[in-house]
Amino acid sequence: MRGLTASANSVLVIDVGGTRVEVAATRNREERKIPSGSNMTAREKGRDVKRVSRDWEHGLVSSGYPGPVIRGRPLHEPHNLGGWGGFNFGKTSGCPLEVFNDAAVQALGNYEGGQMLFGGLGAGLGSAMIIDGIHEPMGLAHLLYKDGKTYEDYIVVRGLKRFGKSMRLPHSTDVVELLKDALEAECVVLGGGNSKIVEKLPPDTRWGNNRKTFLGDFRLAEKKNQSSTC
Repeated sequence: MRGLTASANSVLVIDVGGTRVEVAATRNREERKIPSGSNMTAREKGRDVKRVSRDWEHGLVSSGYPGPVIRGRPLHEPHNLGGWGGFNFGKTSGCPLEVFNDAAVQALGNYEGGQMLFGGLGAGLGSAMIIDGIHEPMGLAHLLYKDGKTYEDYIVVRGLKRFGKSMRLPHSTDVVELLKDALEAECVVLGGGNSKIVEKLPPDTRWGNNRKTFLGDFRLAEKKNQSSTC
């Protein structure tokens, strides 16, 4: 969290994942975790986040969302969570709220320059591209890969269940190299809770630091420069 300007000093950050929700704040070094899962609704998430952060002062809430986000609003239900459509996140938080695509947030936190492709291997496959500091979420997970199945069917949790670890490894490497070439990325960063199952990284690929997800949220929230307080 070093290097943040004063404008982001009261930001509460929420990272929503398929197995857990992680919460942090710019004025606290501690991270707090909440179990999630495919049955977790947005209402439950809002209630639990409010409970675990009640002793943290914050004036803005920044939340990563595991799906497409248009002008700060989720476009549709996430594939790995349920009951999120039409939920009023801002009303629940009691503060101004900014919602960003979670893969774009992770990518921005791990960005070091150039043309970078980010792949988040968690419960699902998140992806984003950053070119000269400009970030763009990419809906690559549900594109067809082979045999009528998608990338997500092969290299994240569903692939692990179908093929086991030994089969998933070559598919993961193949997908990374295929997408890197197709998108003309200079480097690839792999993050997410399941990324380390790719034991041998392809060329020009490095591990991401999952803790930098919060840094990405703070960077995005800084741009909004909100001064409201709860």
